[in-house]
Amino acid sequence: MGKKRIIKKGGSSVDQELKSRSLGKVPKKKLASGILFIQSTFNNTLISLTDISGNNIMWSTSGSLGFKGAKKGTPFAASKVADLLAEKAKMIGIKEVDVVIKGVGAGRESAIRAFAAKNIIINKISDRTPIPHNGPKAKKPRRV
Repeated sequence: MGKKRIIKKGGSSVDQELKSRSLGKVPKKKLASGILFIQSTFNNTLISLTDISGNNIMWSTSGSLGFKGAKKGTPFAASKVADLLAEKAKMIGIKEVDVVIKGVGAGRESAIRAFAAKNIIINKISDRTPIPHNGPKAKKPRRV
């Protein structure tokens, strides 16, 4: 019959080593408020936190937390990224943020909910998803 194999189940949860490593890189700068940019695509979710003038302070993606393949675009992965960034934001003293969303992915709402769950006040939410006004360029007529 052979030896029995033990299969460890993992993949949907966040790798603890990657989480602790990214929490170790917290900037020394102290801020009270900032702007949270959420770019949510079908394949990934990128969240970055900037100061009021737009200078990037910290960022994280679902791929950098250890999610692979189709799991990167899920709402669960987006909420885990937002949790991590909210913890880092608390460490530098951020109490309120303005949220700017870009993209049509599944992680838009869950990232905001996860950030709000960490007792960070959300002042306003603006959607800057690019929308084409005239559609794609029409095909050239066929020459026979």
